[in-house]
Amino acid sequence: MEFPTFELPTWWLYLVFVLDLVIRIAAIIVVPRNRRPTAAMAWLLAIYFIPFVGVVLFLVIGNPRLPRKRRRMQRQINQYIRETSEGLDFGTLRPDAPEWFTSAVTLNRNLGAMPLSGDNAAELISDYEESIRRMAEEVRAAKNYVHVEFYILQSDTTTDVFFRALEDAAARGVTVRVLLDYWANRGKPFYRATVDRLTAMGADWHHMLPVQPLRGKYQRPDLRNHRKLVVVDGKVAFTGSQNMTDSTYNLRKNIKRGLHWVDLMVRIQGPVVASIDAVFLSDWYSETEEALTEDVGLFDVAPGPGDLDCQIIPSGPGFEFQNNLKLFTALLFAAQHRVIIVSPYFVPDEGLLLAVQTACQRGLQVELFVSEEGDQAMVYHAQRSYYEALLRAGVKIWMYRRPYILHTKSLTIDDDVAIIGSSNMDMRSFGLNLEISMLVRGEEFIEQMREVEDRYRSLSRELTLEQWMKQPLRSTVLDNLARLTSALQ
Repeated sequence: MEFPTFELPTWWLYLVFVLDLVIRIAAIIVVPRNRRPTAAMAWLLAIYFIPFVGVVLFLVIGNPRLPRKRRRMQRQINQYIRETSEGLDFGTLRPDAPEWFTSAVTLNRNLGAMPLSGDNAAELISDYEESIRRMAEEVRAAKNYVHVEFYILQSDTTTDVFFRALEDAAARGVTVRVLLDYWANRGKPFYRATVDRLTAMGADWHHMLPVQPLRGKYQRPDLRNHRKLVVVDGKVAFTGSQNMTDSTYNLRKNIKRGLHWVDLMVRIQGPVVASIDAVFLSDWYSETEEALTEDVGLFDVAPGPGDLDCQIIPSGPGFEFQNNLKLFTALLFAAQHRVIIVSPYFVPDEGLLLAVQTACQRGLQVELFVSEEGDQAMVYHAQRSYYEALLRAGVKIWMYRRPYILHTKSLTIDDDVAIIGSSNMDMRSFGLNLEISMLVRGEEFIEQMREVEDRYRSLSRELTLEQWMKQPLRSTVLDNLARLTSALQ
């Protein structure tokens, strides 16, 4: 029995050939423009090996920037904040700042950061549930307004104390404004209960970066607002790495594996609170087109009970440059004695990797804290692909033992400078996420950081080069493939 044969017309083959050639030539012209070489090369490889799929992916997620309108709004609010803050008294700065620190502050300011302020107090809170209770306590004391912004915001058993505080504040007539990321929350556990509770209490709440084309709201769908912050009356603020959710994130797969997140938050008083509020107000303006700068008395600052110098650095696709990456790199090159990095997702670009390696070669003690367990497979394997290079350079790698996910994001330089915030040291945080970081100068804050780092070290195991080189070949291949995909931005 003979089966019928089907032959494509010759013209169809020519059409496919020409279309493929046009795609490849166009990709060489379009893809590298204003894009980092590694990202451009990754996209070109994707398009060359899987032309049609690669083109579709590039059209959907190939633009790492926010829409033009949102970038314009970001520039407007940045300009307003810069002009309003010029010449204001932001407290007395600590004397004898090293030249490299002053240079880093200038870099941040030129890239869109808030002014450096003095007379601040900052208290680290490393206990997960305690940080939620402390935020709730401040909300209960609110008299005028509460600003809440979280990447993930869920009303669950753990966070109920915070939501009840919001409800009490709203009932007293306190204005409660809330921002939560669209994709990180929608469709997740307790989402409907959370937004219904916000609505019922009278909170003014909005999604961040919503993807709603029918409502005229659209941007690259994997852009995220990853910031975490709470501001009460412009007097007290919290920021750091922790989301407002249970330490399991209420996900069945995490509960099954026994995973719990370990985070670090900081309670802040002093003039820098106004800078954190300014970040919230800029995000609020971007989402609602409502300017609140006059309503909340922005920059009506008063000295705090401490002596720390602090600067807030917002970053993300709304800015022209990768503010957080530039700051991390500058500080690594400036360090003189010791560098300690805590990052759950450490996927550096070439410049940051070079800075870490150079720090080791300059004789500095460099330590990196990561998780032994991974919760995001692609990032976890991409991170592992750098371990050999880091270990050979002399970096001491500490693996925080499972079943805990070390989610803290911090960097300490020598004995008096640190960064804490929401930003990982990976491609996503550098180019795709809106982040908030706080630069702190003051040995009393570093002493708090050292206590936290010592605790992390006691709960970790050191990874040696000898151990790492025993990894099976299949793991190495998977790690390297994940490393290639991490550059697709």
